[in-house]
Amino acid sequence: MTDRHNANKRLVAQLTSALYDYSPDNVCKTLNSLFSEDALIHLSFPFESLRGPDALFKNAYCGLYNAIPDLERRDHIVIAGPTNHADNWVGCCGYYTGSFEKPWLDIPPTGHQVAMRFHEFFRIENDKIVEMQAIWDIPEVMLQANAWPMAPSLGREWQVPSPALQNGIVQGPWDQAHSASSQQLVSDMCDALGNFAEGGVEAMELEKYWHPRCSWYGPAGIGTGRGIAGFRNWHQIPFLNGLPDRVGDAAAGHLFSDGDFVGFTAWPGMHMSVGGDGWLGIAPSGQQITMRSLDFWRCENGLIRENWVLVDLLHVYHQLNVDVFARLREFNKARPGLLRG
Repeated sequence: MTDRHNANKRLVAQLTSALYDYSPDNVCKTLNSLFSEDALIHLSFPFESLRGPDALFKNAYCGLYNAIPDLERRDHIVIAGPTNHADNWVGCCGYYTGSFEKPWLDIPPTGHQVAMRFHEFFRIENDKIVEMQAIWDIPEVMLQANAWPMAPSLGREWQVPSPALQNGIVQGPWDQAHSASSQQLVSDMCDALGNFAEGGVEAMELEKYWHPRCSWYGPAGIGTGRGIAGFRNWHQIPFLNGLPDRVGDAAAGHLFSDGDFVGFTAWPGMHMSVGGDGWLGIAPSGQQITMRSLDFWRCENGLIRENWVLVDLLHVYHQLNVDVFARLREFNKARPGLLRG
């Protein structure tokens, strides 16, 4: 088992290397060598579900590379482990960067360096990637281009840092006992969050699981919250008020751990309806939606010290019939290079 998880990280490292020194031919070749022909690719809106490495290359990477010709990938978390489904996953967190020279998804270029965070999870069988679940923080690019079409963030918007101890690229051998301890902490914390419906905030016992100096790194559109108060004020309170009937489906997701780090991926991981006073500027329509949220936690001395969270906000808006890209085009149609013939 130990060899398997480290072998899986080495396999994904080949993709990371190709994307670090990006050249179209090499990236296409590497994707085809690592992915199974019919691999299921779940990528955030507007890309959605694709089949096979060629579709991932043509539909996602080609356009990104055209906009950022010196495209470069940088990872700062890489973990691997087994799930309760007896699957083996590798999780990566980092960002794509380079000079934003041409429009991408109608986002106007800046001519300056841009950074887009990613959370990418890979399920591996027989030395092939057979499934990918990934969120690219496309709204983060909109923000850096000064082309924001959604409600303002409540939290701090910035380039989210790597782990405080710079230990996110977890080295082998895989430590089952250490990993199990971290996973239990996160699992217990998630279970306690579900106590809110019956006992309110106190029943969630946040102080029992979260370090007093914890950092919660949300996506662009939500932002970062520092400490338990920051997490509650800038994410949890609006989330609970606007989505009061949210239900997580942990059994359908994939929770795994590697040393101090725990990862979770699901497509989707929650379902709910928008109620109360709405959420993130979205009107309370009562419409049922699902939510994709891909997470990494770092545990330290029995408490959660850092949590990286990406939510596919564009997909949330899409389900509620709000065309974020149409709003972006309308708000920015007078900018050079964006006008359509």
